[in-house]
Amino acid sequence: MANAKRKTTCAIVGGGPAGVMLGFLLARAGVNVTVMEKHADFFRDFRGDTIHASTLEVMHELGLLDAFLKLPHQEAHRFDLHLGTTRLSADFSHLPTRCKYIALMPQWDFLNFLAEHGRRYPGFRLLMGTEVTDLIEDDGRVVGVRATGADGEIEVRADLVAGTDGRHSIVRERAGLSVENLGAPMDVLWMRLPREANEGDEPALIAKAGRILVLINRGDYWQCAYLIAKGGYDALVAEGLPAFRARLAAIAPFAADRTGGLTSWDQIKLLTVRVDRLEQWSRPGLLCIGDAAHAMSPIGGVG
Repeated sequence: MANAKRKTTCAIVGGGPAGVMLGFLLARAGVNVTVMEKHADFFRDFRGDTIHASTLEVMHELGLLDAFLKLPHQEAHRFDLHLGTTRLSADFSHLPTRCKYIALMPQWDFLNFLAEHGRRYPGFRLLMGTEVTDLIEDDGRVVGVRATGADGEIEVRADLVAGTDGRHSIVRERAGLSVENLGAPMDVLWMRLPREANEGDEPALIAKAGRILVLINRGDYWQCAYLIAKGGYDALVAEGLPAFRARLAAIAPFAADRTGGLTSWDQIKLLTVRVDRLEQWSRPGLLCIGDAAHAMSPIGGVG
């Protein structure tokens, strides 16, 4: 229905981990929430797929851990660092948490799991394929959002609007909130390389000759993050794929015979790293959290 109008207690803009978790927690507490996600589903590759031990502890506290760990995942009990000829290992077995490891799971599985449990509460509503385009204000207070969905324009009026729409937040832009850019020296290229069955299970960081490659075990392939200088992507593309494959082979010789599978730049996804924060996270009727409030570095799977 075009120009449909809805009313909720909390309108959550953005269906990433911050938004869906917030929606679940509020619905669990008896609050009516409407989560709006612009994509039609959660399936996007090369997202944050690390569920840290502290997050697993939260899942335990919510009573969801046993069900959560039934989802397909890998467990990283240590993290290996290859620094030139030196090899170091971070051992997670001493963490003061129930789960002494990092769970590796596609983010879409994590989000689908939270959404499924959110739907068990009558106050939880998730609108997929619904892109928020503007805020609705009344006498200086944010009182809702305007969005576009499959059936046309909608208005969602709310006591509170939560901006959880990431580092390119439309909410913080429309709210006129000032962003302090802290700078970042790097960008990241994500890609896949086939993994042999006899290779190590644990994630690893390899640093050699000023280059850094991160390897994450995804079963039959390595999810790879190759760090490049900030803004260096166009120059890398100009050099051509053969030169880039040679870079990968130099830093990870064991996989040199597999880099030939990268035949198009479409297989290599650019993550433009931003590290910034809002000078003020809120306005009357509005609160930003997550990357919308403070975009963080991806180092260590944090941002």
